[in-house]
Amino acid sequence: MMERVLITGASGFVGYHLIQAALHNNLEVYAAIRKNSKIDHLKGLDIQYIYPDFSNVDSLKTELLDKRFNYIIHGAGATRAISEAEYNKINAEYAANLAEASLALGDTLKKFVLISSLAAIGPLKTLDGVITEDTYPNPITAYGRSKLLAEKKIKAIKGLNYTVLRPTAVYGPRDTGIFIFFKQVSNHLEPYIGNIRQNLSFIYVTDLAKTAVKALHCGDMKTYNLSDGNFYDRHELGTLTKTILGVKAFKFHLWVNFVKLIAGISQKVSSFSNSAPIINLEKLDELMAVNWSCSIELAKHDLGFNPQYPLAKGLQETLQWYKDNNWI
Repeated sequence: MMERVLITGASGFVGYHLIQAALHNNLEVYAAIRKNSKIDHLKGLDIQYIYPDFSNVDSLKTELLDKRFNYIIHGAGATRAISEAEYNKINAEYAANLAEASLALGDTLKKFVLISSLAAIGPLKTLDGVITEDTYPNPITAYGRSKLLAEKKIKAIKGLNYTVLRPTAVYGPRDTGIFIFFKQVSNHLEPYIGNIRQNLSFIYVTDLAKTAVKALHCGDMKTYNLSDGNFYDRHELGTLTKTILGVKAFKFHLWVNFVKLIAGISQKVSSFSNSAPIINLEKLDELMAVNWSCSIELAKHDLGFNPQYPLAKGLQETLQWYKDNNWI
């Protein structure tokens, strides 16, 4: 009999790849989505759907007991929100509600995997050193603080067998975040904010998805930082993108104060319209952070983590997908 996994955030960028990895590992997949989620890209996959109410623990218990899940991968969350309270509600409270409800499954549930973020730790302030699992958390955004809060809530639930994964910047087919930069480069523009040195890190979504499924069977009660094992200077993403696309682009550095002005205006306008801004002052701090390099030695040791996609290889597949699907 196939073991059953619930994947939340299943209609999103990472969720799609989590589904693919779970199916590849012969798991019976249930995709947790909203009723208004766009799921055209999921059609044809051998999956079933549920529509959980993450705000209601009793409702979640009923849903989980009905399906008798063996595993849960919680990938749902908000990367943009109108307030810190909204981030905390969606990213932390909902995660804790699902984990609390999952205890009703007893021994049937073998593992709860939380997809957190390296933003929960925050960047280093100098180019020296790397972020480890023992680095003292100092998140610099409401998003990062909400992810750290989610981790704390999950770890406080007695009797829950969990693994927390903290991926750095995730990219790959279907991503709409870093894609904005790729789109600009394809249009012969290569913009940067300020002119500082940075150590950046990335992880290809397939490496993340495979590791999340692997964590269903190991890494009990631990937290792991994930990247491709390398760090890159701030221009390397653009340089590789130009090479792979075979384009030339005008490289320029925007004045920091000018971008801060734009971010501040965007933040104010969004507050009036009750919508989440694409960029705000906190996001700007994150984009300009000096050092996001992290150690993956613990994940290698405990999870057998062996990333297959350094940035050049991952970008090759990613950009080809964007081209094939007329995104660029």
